[in-house]
Amino acid sequence: MKQTLTILLIFALTACSAPSKKNADTYTLVTYNVGVFSKSGTNTTDMVAAMMKELSPDAISLNELDSCTLRNPSFQIKEFAQKMGGWYYLFAPAIKHQGGKYGIGIVNSPRLKILRHHYINLDKADGGEQRALAVAEFPDFVFCSTHLDHRSANAQLLQVAQIDSLVAADYGSSDKPIILCGDLNCLPDSGTIQELQKNWTIISPDAFTFSAKKPSKRIDYFLVRKSTAGHIEVKDARVCKTFESGDVAVASDHLPVMVKIKIK
Repeated sequence: MKQTLTILLIFALTACSAPSKKNADTYTLVTYNVGVFSKSGTNTTDMVAAMMKELSPDAISLNELDSCTLRNPSFQIKEFAQKMGGWYYLFAPAIKHQGGKYGIGIVNSPRLKILRHHYINLDKADGGEQRALAVAEFPDFVFCSTHLDHRSANAQLLQVAQIDSLVAADYGSSDKPIILCGDLNCLPDSGTIQELQKNWTIISPDAFTFSAKKPSKRIDYFLVRKSTAGHIEVKDARVCKTFESGDVAVASDHLPVMVKIKIK
């Protein structure tokens, strides 16, 4: 019998105020392509950290991170995690770049006990560059972050197949909710999304996420593995357009996406 995912119809493109006091089984998650914290020409790490604190998240997926490159000599995810208040972090380097590395990552509050941190590199195929998948397993759920190829639909489909294979191998027998999120670089009617929807259910709102200045495309998503979807209830889901502590048009070229889930 197909499990049912309960989605409360409160999706909106709106300001993201801080969630109410947390319950032990309720988690706020964010995915954000931060554009190496410098799309506007200035270092936006402080701004993004302040914006994220407004959301009171438990875990954040970060796309487009530098580690010790010429353009950004710092280890960006470590610096960001420190500004969040000493959070834990996982960096998943995808390629070598300008003397350092470039990739994605996950940061999470010390509230969450990490059972496993790992990442894999995804095949480049005929795409623009190699990509990665970062995975953080917690007691109540598994949180996966990725950034699919931006040029080739064929490469995206191959990367989706690799993600499905990894998740099935590692968590196929688990009833923990498995969450996948990130900048997927594809529109809702694309072949990539159609392929993903064979095994995943989209739980993020049908709202534009790119560009931050003039939103006109939906390319950033949250999904839950269908086999585990019955174990969550989506309490809130938003594309966050305004913050008190920062300007989304300056912070990055993408808008952050937030979901709040309750484990059932």
